[in-house]
Order: sequence, then structure tokens, then C-alpha cells
Amino acid sequence: MERVTKLASEKPVVIFSKSSCCMSHTIKTLFYDFGVNPAIHELDEISGGREIEQALLRLGCNPSVPAVFIGGELVGGANEIMSLHLSRSLIPMLRRVGGLWV
Repeated sequence: MERVTKLASEKPVVIFSKSSCCMSHTIKTLFYDFGVNPAIHELDEISGGREIEQALLRLGCNPSVPAVFIGGELVGGANEIMSLHLSRSLIPMLRRVGGLWV
């Protein structure tokens, strides 16, 4: 859990993902299209990825990926991010934490 907390606070936007997950790809593309440069942690490609995935599940991420942290706080997965985007709340949130300057 401590490793997740540390990784989640390394940049304004942090995404825990799996390289084979289509929803993770969709969320990463959304952020890239906004001009955000998130820290991406591909759990199927990094050492300790399985432990991080278990910690994300304990935090309430179900499914465990994608898991998006904004400003060091868990925002949620694909459903939560898309809901924020559709309600026009995501971009202001990204601006507040310094993840987006435009």
C-alpha cells in the first residue's frame, strides 16, 4: 500500500494500467489527447506489479486497472474518469493539480 501511495504522488496524474487492457488504453489516450503527461505504471511489465494490483483492489479499485490518481488522490477507474469527463469536471480537476495548463 505504501508503494502505491508513493507512486501515486510522483506526478499530478498517475495511471496504473496493464499493457493488454483496452480500457487502460482508452483512458491513457484520453489524457494524452488533453495534453496531459501522466506517469504510467504498467503492472504487467514492472517488478512488484502483482502486489501493486492487490493494493489497488484493497483501495477499492475493482477492476484494479485502470486506476487513476489525480493530485495524489484516487479518482477511480474508467467509469469514474469518463463520468467526470462527460460532466465537464475532469479538465478543471486536472488544472487545479497542475496536470494541465491550457
